[in-house]
Amino acid sequence: MDSPKSNWPKFLLYAAMAVFLLFFPAIFTLPFPQHIMIMIFLYAMLAQSWNIIGGYAGQISLGHAVYFGCGAYTSTLLLVKWGLSPWLGMLAGAGLAMGLSLIIGYPCFRLAGHYFAIATIAIGEIAQISMVNWKGGGGAVGLYIPLLDESFVNLEFHTTKVPYYYIALGITAILFFVTYLIEKSWLGFYFRAIKGDLDAARALGINIPKYKSIALAISAFFTAVAGTFYAQYVLFIDPESVLPLMLSILICLVAILGGVGTVWGPFLGAAILVPLSEFTRTYLGGGGRAIDLMIYGALIVLIARFQPEGLMGMIKKFR
Repeated sequence: MDSPKSNWPKFLLYAAMAVFLLFFPAIFTLPFPQHIMIMIFLYAMLAQSWNIIGGYAGQISLGHAVYFGCGAYTSTLLLVKWGLSPWLGMLAGAGLAMGLSLIIGYPCFRLAGHYFAIATIAIGEIAQISMVNWKGGGGAVGLYIPLLDESFVNLEFHTTKVPYYYIALGITAILFFVTYLIEKSWLGFYFRAIKGDLDAARALGINIPKYKSIALAISAFFTAVAGTFYAQYVLFIDPESVLPLMLSILICLVAILGGVGTVWGPFLGAAILVPLSEFTRTYLGGGGRAIDLMIYGALIVLIARFQPEGLMGMIKKFR
């Protein structure tokens, strides 16, 4: 067990990081660095949500864009058609995503390993094609979020990104705290047992389908919350932006790079991959298209070859 003295450097590091994140908008006042941090928070949310089912429970899902799109479309349609607050739409979308996860999980959890991953890809493609052909949801054209008065209640801010920054920071902090609680609880123990050895977990009396479903439901809930936030941030959604297969893969890659099955791995992965993506696309323009994907691929190959536990595993070696 670590002594109180040995914990001081860790506490100081966390405190310094918290202070830096709280005062970041005051230090970096231009919109672009604030946008970078907002996107880091967004992908940290998505990667951490995936980490609950993929990192802790060991179920590799490549269809998480379904839940992201569920959150984005639910809140947007409720706002456009009935004028419902985005915050209520966020809860509705998250609840719908949880229900959807149970429907998806029931048949898919009967599959193991790469068969489960392939099934989630198929479901993601079905969802995207369905939304492209659903005229009531905007079809391939997509939906614009109505411009409302700038306020926290409306979750719209047109003159500054700072409120978006703190909302994203708050949601991310809640999700990471929930993940920490899961990791330290019996629920996390069950998830890790399922990931480690199904037969051994079954022998211990763990209801495997039940706890896989719980992990996927929690994961879907927070992924949908991120989807609503994204919709309100960019004020436009379409199947190509919120339901693509590439989004599901990217969510997975962020978590793998940082380190799956760890609390801080998803944030570390997002802090590296998001700036790479944004800077290559911003400064190289059309000529930089897909360079970020090439970098992602190279990083994942290097991590898989030399550090399978991700960057968090590398950090632990030097502690």
